[in-house]
Amino acid sequence: MTVPATPGRVAVVTGAGSGIGRAVARQMLADGYRVALAGRREQLLLETADGHPEALAMPCDVTVPDDVERLFASVLRRWGRVDVLFNNAGVFGPAASVDEISLADWEATVAVNLTGSVLCAGAAVRAMKSQSPQGGRIINNGSISAHSPRPRTVAYAVTKHAMTGLTKSIELDGREFGITCGQIDIGNTATEIMDTIGVGSGALQADGSRRVEPMFPVEDAARAVLMMAGMPPSASVGSVVITAAGMPFIGRG
Repeated sequence: MTVPATPGRVAVVTGAGSGIGRAVARQMLADGYRVALAGRREQLLLETADGHPEALAMPCDVTVPDDVERLFASVLRRWGRVDVLFNNAGVFGPAASVDEISLADWEATVAVNLTGSVLCAGAAVRAMKSQSPQGGRIINNGSISAHSPRPRTVAYAVTKHAMTGLTKSIELDGREFGITCGQIDIGNTATEIMDTIGVGSGALQADGSRRVEPMFPVEDAARAVLMMAGMPPSASVGSVVITAAGMPFIGRG
C-alpha cells in the first residue's frame, strides 16, 4: 500500500523528460509531492510538468558536476529540502560485446549511467545530511540487466550491476543520518528505449534468435517507485523487481 505523500515533500527526478522519469514525476505530482524535473532538454521537461504549480523544470546534464550542483541548489532555494531522489537518468548504450565496444562509447555510457548517478546521489546526500529534520530516501533505477544481461549490452549491463553496489553503499553510509537507499529493477515497461532494442518487434535472445516480448504500462512502474518513495522513514525498501508478466527473464525463456 502506498503511503500518501506528506504535503510539501520534495522530490528530484532525473531523466524526467521522457519514459519512466516522466511517468514517475507525473505520478508524484499527482500524489502531492513538489517535484524538480531534471533532464537535458527543457522543452520535454516543460511537457512533463504540464503547467503544474509544484513542478520545477531544471535543464541538467547529470554528467556535468556544475549542472548537478546547480540543480540541487535551485531545489533548496525554492523548497528548502530534498526528501526523495529518483536517480533515473540513463542510456542504453551501444549494441556491442566487450571485444567490439569503442572506448568512447564505453566512457559515454558509464558517464551517464554510473558517474551521473554518483554525482546526483552525492548532492542529495549532502542536502539530506544538512537539512532539518535530517534524512531522506534515494531510489536508484537499476534494471533487470543488473541481474541478467541481454546479449551484446556490455556497457549497459556493467553499469547496472555497478548501480547495485552504489545502492548498497549509500544505504550503509546513510544509516546514521536517516538516509535510506533502494533500487528498482524494471523489465520491459513500455517506453521509447524498448523500441531501440526491438522488444515489440523481436529482441535478440541468448540463443541468437529474436523474440517478441511482452511489455507492461509505464504507469505501473511509476506506481512501484511511488510505493518505495512513500514508505515511512522507519522502513527501507532495498530492492524491487518488476517485469512484464511472461517476459523471458526467469528460467530459460
